[in-house]
Amino acid sequence: MKRNAIQALIRWKSNEDRKPMVLKGARQVGKTWLMKEFGENYYESFVYFNFDEEDELKSIFEANKNPHRIIELLSMIAGEKILPGETLVIFDEIQECPEALNSLKYFREKANEYHVVAAGSLLGTLLAQPKSYPVGMVNLLDIYPLSFDEFLNATDTILFAYYESIAKGQQIEQIFHNRLLDAYNSYLIIGGMPECVASWVKYKDPAIVSQIQHELIEVYENDFSKHNGKVNSGRILMVFRSIVSQLAKPNEKFMYGAVREGGRARDFEEAIEWLVSAGMLNRVYNVSRMEHPLTAFDKLDQFKLFLFDTGLLKHMAGIDNSAILLKTDYQFKGQLTENYVLQQLRGQFDVEPRYYSDKNSEIDFVLQNGTEIIPVEVKGGEDKSALSFKKYIKNNLPGHALRYSKRGYRKDGEITNLPLYLAGKTRELL
Repeated sequence: MKRNAIQALIRWKSNEDRKPMVLKGARQVGKTWLMKEFGENYYESFVYFNFDEEDELKSIFEANKNPHRIIELLSMIAGEKILPGETLVIFDEIQECPEALNSLKYFREKANEYHVVAAGSLLGTLLAQPKSYPVGMVNLLDIYPLSFDEFLNATDTILFAYYESIAKGQQIEQIFHNRLLDAYNSYLIIGGMPECVASWVKYKDPAIVSQIQHELIEVYENDFSKHNGKVNSGRILMVFRSIVSQLAKPNEKFMYGAVREGGRARDFEEAIEWLVSAGMLNRVYNVSRMEHPLTAFDKLDQFKLFLFDTGLLKHMAGIDNSAILLKTDYQFKGQLTENYVLQQLRGQFDVEPRYYSDKNSEIDFVLQNGTEIIPVEVKGGEDKSALSFKKYIKNNLPGHALRYSKRGYRKDGEITNLPLYLAGKTRELL
């Protein structure tokens, strides 16, 4: 599998102001594979240390603050000399050893000639505890499940080559449009978890993919009690399990009372924060005004929560594959499509997407590109635009207005229709 994040790691390697690199992201999104792949292909050699599997490693970091001494000891354990710039040092499951995490600042200050990458599950939750995190002393890279283009590259290289060649304003031939829509439907079912994609490539059996998704959800739910720290694990579980019903509500806005009757913000705020920090949920704030800078208009008490992987959301919602493949309208179609679009948009723009909702209108997503504000509408089929979207365009005349749907790539008056499979190319097609 080819992952886009490799490019970010290559840039990091060649940057003279490089700091130790920390990969963040939910469990099982491919962080370990990525680090080893990077070490294998871009260094003379790599040494790999896993703090979850090798408990004795912790004693090295508990007893030593000097990074050169740490390197000396790690060389002995690895059985090879660790060379600056030639050996990639990999620390995995680093959350299991706070002293190792903290040692990264000493590498930055006193031994920055060594190339160190680290990863761990739920590292984002440690960011909330600055004492255990070398703030400002590391580079951070968010790792997500495979995006649609990575999925396409893994499953159909010829179609991916065509997808790659699509440029702004290009006519997409019907045969390719149909094939890309088929691939998009497959992505909704399989999602981007590396294990699911690898299984699909190997066996083409949706039942096996479904079983893997089921097991992954069990792994995550077991994790909540294992790694929750001070946050009540029961509440984390309740929030996680409420996501489908939260999104199924007419306006999709997160309601504390929908988690538990009479539930208040103070009961579940920490649990939500934990799940967002752990990379399991994507939070999208409502804005009071669609103006630059968007973040200034966040309504912090009004937000939607989406799952970090569309395939897992589809599985949790219990949607039958036939509903997606047979082009029928089904309950939850709009929400699943929005989850997909948000997943593809993440990381494309400097400011994460927002949404707009008041008594009279709703805009699915709002993007900020430089100083430009872009309204976005998401359609699961070929439906026409909603009235509030058209009204906003008429009143505000934005430079761009985007509609994602199953229609072809074209301009419909003021609206640019992007086929859903092009969501990951949004910024380059503007």
